[in-house]
Amino acid sequence: MSRIPIEVIVNGVAQRAEVPARRLLADFLRDDLFLTGTKRGCETGVCGACSVLLDGEVVKSCLSLAVQADGHEVTTVEGLAAGEDLHPLQEAFAEHGGFQCGYCTPGMLMAAIAILHETPSPTEAEVRAGLSGNLCRCTGYVGIVESIMAAAEKMRGT
Repeated sequence: MSRIPIEVIVNGVAQRAEVPARRLLADFLRDDLFLTGTKRGCETGVCGACSVLLDGEVVKSCLSLAVQADGHEVTTVEGLAAGEDLHPLQEAFAEHGGFQCGYCTPGMLMAAIAILHETPSPTEAEVRAGLSGNLCRCTGYVGIVESIMAAAEKMRGT
């Protein structure tokens, strides 16, 4: 199988690799770059556990090829914190019970980041709509929505 050279910025770091043409972005991130925060869930794009940002837009990395990221910027959950300092959204998830088992949490965080970048003062309905591509089987979404709303306030400084 032929390998294709790609150059990708992942969490602010330039990455060069040669990947098989059919290599999924999720597999590239997890297996080649050892960024295991991106979870493999349903592998059909339904659950959202594999959600990452590609140039600031949420994509399902289980449905995206690594070669599609060539020349682009990918942000994974590992890219949210600044060293030991958690992102305000991560802090809010911890403070407001935005996770239980934690499996969906990386994808929820990435979807939430996109929501808050697009709409810094979202309504609860906007948050719920923005999370519609992510499934959680534990929380019932109340803690997740409350966490995102609290993070929005914190990020706005209110």
